[in-house]
Amino acid sequence: MDVGLTVLDHRLLSEEPWPNGSLAVMELPLSADQRTVLRGRRRTACGRDVLLQLPRERALMPGDRLTDAHEQVHVLVTAALEELLRVEAATPLALLEAAYHLGNRHVALELHEDELLLLNDSVLETMLKGRGLKLTRCCRSFMPEGGAYIAHQHA
Repeated sequence: MDVGLTVLDHRLLSEEPWPNGSLAVMELPLSADQRTVLRGRRRTACGRDVLLQLPRERALMPGDRLTDAHEQVHVLVTAALEELLRVEAATPLALLEAAYHLGNRHVALELHEDELLLLNDSVLETMLKGRGLKLTRCCRSFMPEGGAYIAHQHA
């Protein structure tokens, strides 16, 4: 292991204040997929390498706070910007049908009343355009639904 590599192995409760004397408070931007992997090397927004060694609990969420065993380094998890497709439809039923077809393909989706968001994918883009849906590309944080057997965490 690298001598200067900080190991993040604890989560702080969100209501706990940051302890005084912490060496650093850094942001850790993670994609939706990266937030589900609780172990491995990551890079903070300021370029510092850290090693996640977290207990295998729930996925990380933006706003989660991580620290090392000595509580000297503190890291705030943020949602990284991702290349997404925004799907809009002329009717609620057409949007529901799009969600059905994407779900049938096990595509991660962020659901909203008037739009769907999914990771940019040219094959899915072609399929959705063929269904007459309006698609636009955007770059923003991605908060997909967790699935039927995961507690609802989407805002």
